[in-house]
Amino acid sequence: MALPVNVTALLRSSSQLAEERSKPLRLAIVVEPDAPDALIDAMRERFKPHTANARLEIEVCEPDARLVFGSATDAVIGVVGSGRACIAPTLAEARERALPTLAVGLAESGHEIAEAAGNPYADSVADPDADRVVDAEVASWLVERLPGKRLALAHNFPFMRSAVAEEAVKATALQNGLIGAVVIIPGADMPLMTLNQAKMMLQIAAAYGEHLGAERVKEIGAIVGGGFALRAVARQLLTVVPGFGWAVKGAIGYGGTVAMGKAAVAYFERGGDLGDITRKVVEVRDAAVARLRSDRGELSRAAGELAAHGPALEAQTRGSAQVPDA
Repeated sequence: MALPVNVTALLRSSSQLAEERSKPLRLAIVVEPDAPDALIDAMRERFKPHTANARLEIEVCEPDARLVFGSATDAVIGVVGSGRACIAPTLAEARERALPTLAVGLAESGHEIAEAAGNPYADSVADPDADRVVDAEVASWLVERLPGKRLALAHNFPFMRSAVAEEAVKATALQNGLIGAVVIIPGADMPLMTLNQAKMMLQIAAAYGEHLGAERVKEIGAIVGGGFALRAVARQLLTVVPGFGWAVKGAIGYGGTVAMGKAAVAYFERGGDLGDITRKVVEVRDAAVARLRSDRGELSRAAGELAAHGPALEAQTRGSAQVPDA
């Protein structure tokens, strides 16, 4: 069966993801002498490179001394104690060299750590729990500040996988929501959405260390089938809610992609492989389609209530969705 997506593009994407996963990664971790032992242990446990492409430079700062890091350093992470010991000058030196710099500590608020380390609040994270601040806050910061090294981070540090995968889901869902809302040619949105979903699944697989090769294209068939099913539901809803087609298609493009991506992340977290995940996605998708079709009467009543509010509501919602011609 011919897949209604560009298989060559998928193979190219798979190759590019493998290259991104192998990018060199250089992180510097500066520890203040009075930093909490629990936080030091949490950082030591998470930051153990799994490949030779990742290198860590770990230093303990000294009073009245500035550590200098090379231009190849991707980010500097300061493990903060009281802040009075020595961390501020070193982080200031890194910022002067335009290096992404994070201050992390155990506190109720990031403001406390920012003030203690003399670091910008946007680049300071805190939590009373050491494991939580590393798994959630440090991971999120690295994903945001090192977009070109996300897959390399996930490939080397398992605690980064969930954050990297969820960012891929969010970005793809936003793209598909926009495609569904603005593409007006019947059927033209489905190939774009399904190609995006297929690439998203490959990104998630890459983040979790799955092998990426030509055989994965066969497993993409389930995702393409999901696109067909979602498109069928969209057509059904369009007949029930006339005048709001752009909103329905946008919602399905966004929501369907989020559901598919989160299902994949959940199964990878439990140790599943891509083949098992795609089968489960199909099961969940088919159940959702059946439910929507059985609830057609309820949708009709909802459509009647929308229509009763008159054209003013439609004009208001249409106006909020306008985008430039580009």
